[in-house]
Parts: sequence; C-alpha cells; structure tokens
Amino acid sequence: MSVLYKYLDVKGGLLMLENHNLQFTNATKFNDPFDCHPALFDYSHAPINKNNWPPVDFLTRKGKSDMENMRNHTWICCLSKVYDSLLMWAYYNNHKGICIGLNKEAVLNCCQRGFWGMMPPHFLEVKYRDILQKPDYFKPDADFWNYLLCTKAKAWEHEQEVRLITKDPAWIQASRSIPVEIYKDADANGDEYVDGKEIRHYPPLTADCFESVYLGVNMLKRNKTKIIEIARKINHDIKIYQMTIDPEAFRLKAEQI
Repeated sequence: MSVLYKYLDVKGGLLMLENHNLQFTNATKFNDPFDCHPALFDYSHAPINKNNWPPVDFLTRKGKSDMENMRNHTWICCLSKVYDSLLMWAYYNNHKGICIGLNKEAVLNCCQRGFWGMMPPHFLEVKYRDILQKPDYFKPDADFWNYLLCTKAKAWEHEQEVRLITKDPAWIQASRSIPVEIYKDADANGDEYVDGKEIRHYPPLTADCFESVYLGVNMLKRNKTKIIEIARKINHDIKIYQMTIDPEAFRLKAEQI
C-alpha cells in the first residue's frame, strides 16, 4: 500500500475527518504566484507559416490563452510523500496541526467515482527546477500538461509534493457554503455572481482511505483527544502517532499511540 500525506491545521483536520472528504482547489488559487502559471513557457518561437497565416502574434496569444484556460479549468489536491517535514509542520500552526496519512489507491478510486468531469482524477509528482529553463511551447514534444501543473521552484522542494489533479470537476461535489467575500460585483443585469474558480470541491472518502493520523508536537491536549476519538470512529484500524523531537538530531520522530 502506498501512502500520501495531507498537512492541515487543527480546524482543517477536524473538518476533513468529520466530513470524510478531500479538498480540491482551483489551480489559480495557490499561494505561490508561479504555480501553474502560463509564464513557465517560452512563446517566442511561433512558426512562420506560408503567407504568414495564421500570423505569428496570433499563435503567440493563442498559446498563452490555451495555457491560461488549462489553469483555470483545473482543480488540484496537494499531498506530500513525507509526514516528518519540519517546515511543513511549522506552516500548520507551529506544530500544533495534524498530518493525515491516506491510502493512495483507495483515495484515487473514491475520487474517480466522485468526479464526473472531463478528465478522471490522477496523480502527478511535482518536479522542482529553475524557472529559467522554460520549454518552447511550440515544440511538438512539449509535455504541456505535466509541466504547467507540476513545476515549482526549488525553494518548495521540502514539500515533496504529489498532486491529485482533475479537470472541470462535476459540481455535485462543490462546496455548498459560499463565503460572501467570493461574490463578484453585479453583472450587466444587476445580478451578483460567483467566480467558479473560488469554489472548492470535496469528493467523499471511504473509511479505508484513512491509513494514519499524526499529531503535531505542540498540539493542545483537548484537540488531541477529539481527533483521536473521531479517527477511531472512521477506521478502527487507523494508526495514530504522536510526533516528538529527536534529541539526537534536527528531526521529528513518530511514536505510535
């Protein structure tokens, strides 16, 4: 069995466990401004066709537009290959958060049943590299999809990220609660509308998806008790670990409870 990990703060972890689901976010909504950005490609080598038709500037604009559209229509769940990253734990409320171990195969089965979009969900591993190594968009062998959605700067390498990706997910799994702040200004008819890219999607997970739970070094006792109780209800066989510091090295250890 292959396991991937989801780091969350306590609130997010409780919601995920209580609702038995997994959050997918639109590719335009990540905190890294370079993430899934069309600027990752070089569009300066558009072919010059006979009679200059279609024109070079049209091909360049179309290339950028195609990559932007791909980004706009993609939803991603970000996971990690590791549960003991010092930096990842620090991001989630200074080691007071939670890390949930997920059975990769079971999660994929659930998401493929839960989403009826244009493309079935699938896993891709993030590649960390120098952004200056831009591939030529007009090269016939360019792997647009993987490069656009799974390329990040080396500064993020500690995440060891694996992404579960889907395109245009069916709205049956969309969040039912829409925060007021994501409503947009009124359109020409005076009606408010919602930016669809702001909506998260939550496919349900079965009990066998939840393989393990890791509790942060600094997690409050009351949160620890609540999480353990909920986790045991989901799956009696779930493994629960308390993260501790290793006094012999700058690293974390997991001790099973």
